[in-house]
Amino acid sequence: MTITNSSQQPVKESHTEQQTIVTATTESSLFPTYARYPISLVKGKGSYLWDDKGNQYLDFMSGLAVTNLGHAPDGVIAKVKDQLDELWHVSNLFHIPAQEKAAALLTANTCADAVFFCNSGAEANEAAIKLARRYQQKVLGNGRYEIITFKQSFHGRTLATLTATGQDKVKEGFLPLPEGFVHVPLHDIPALKEAIGPHTAAIMLEMIQAEGGIHIVEPAFLAEVKALCEEHGLLLIMDEVQTGMGRTGKLFGHEHYGIEPDIFTVAKGIASGFPVGAMLGKGYLREAFTAGSHATTFGGTPLAMSAVLATVEIILEDNLPARAAEMGDYLIESLRTKLIDQDFVTEIRGQGLIVGIECKEAVGDIVLAGQKKGFLFVTAGPNVIRFLPNLYVTKEEIDTAVSLIAILIEEHVAAKAPLGGE
Repeated sequence: MTITNSSQQPVKESHTEQQTIVTATTESSLFPTYARYPISLVKGKGSYLWDDKGNQYLDFMSGLAVTNLGHAPDGVIAKVKDQLDELWHVSNLFHIPAQEKAAALLTANTCADAVFFCNSGAEANEAAIKLARRYQQKVLGNGRYEIITFKQSFHGRTLATLTATGQDKVKEGFLPLPEGFVHVPLHDIPALKEAIGPHTAAIMLEMIQAEGGIHIVEPAFLAEVKALCEEHGLLLIMDEVQTGMGRTGKLFGHEHYGIEPDIFTVAKGIASGFPVGAMLGKGYLREAFTAGSHATTFGGTPLAMSAVLATVEIILEDNLPARAAEMGDYLIESLRTKLIDQDFVTEIRGQGLIVGIECKEAVGDIVLAGQKKGFLFVTAGPNVIRFLPNLYVTKEEIDTAVSLIAILIEEHVAAKAPLGGE
């Protein structure tokens, strides 16, 4: 029997002994918000993934810098399984011992004094924006609210964080955008000074503009940003959603600079794929985030914290930031050696295990060709190939990846060459 729903889409009615189940016959019941690759991944271990057809892939995406320990790490599996038998969720109206333990672990190993747990990078950045405004307005009483961010940045998909993002493409169709965000070019000190005004509350930036093309913040520029914050009474917010948890060769990217932020955020690599975000800040900011000022239902649950504790403990115990630095140097040097004569490549840059290969033209076709050879990686803007292997990646896996990308680029260039070689 076929019936029609309110949107006039055909649906099928099937019967069981207990209930009637109505299922749609359309191609998908999901909103088409993702341009998905034609692959269904069903299993992962370490640096490898398998699809539903049994094909194996070398993974240099890590779920976009999420699976820093590799896929299905045994130590995290064990702790999460133990927690599954005990308690999954309670409200934050109660004390959650694992949350206190995870926060203490993070503050003991960073410059932060307090942590707010949430569920994603966008939520962490939302919390940072709210904390900066509330500190200026409720604690200092000056009414400041503007956040200065940088062009080509990426801070999330909520209305506030996409407005903070310095890329117009994520903002189309979402007008009106919230007030209170100003964008200036990265490394442009005169423009930054010009943007600071009586309403400025904070400056927010990524240590590496990952989505924007793997652009690393210059030390002299960050030092000037810090000085301007101190001069004008601004908070310094660092978005470490992609650069945190050892990926750059330090536990957090800002540690390379010897400069401490007032607030910084993390998400992707903090729980090995379990949805967790965190905002970390200096102790004096506690006065702004008092009871009732900010909240989340699912942030910091016992189950989530088991994944955080296991992940962070492994990163620290195995000194994975140092390993990421070593393997990152090996990856970048291998790429430069292998691609030195390839004119299609204009620059290879990165820090630790976040590496970009900038090319003369769009590289989307190279990503698709890589998938056909069992190699997964992603772009960082239209012209940059982005490598994000897990922090346990081996030299042998790097050698395989470098050889594959050299072949893929060579084949791409040959396919684009005019007939006759002209």
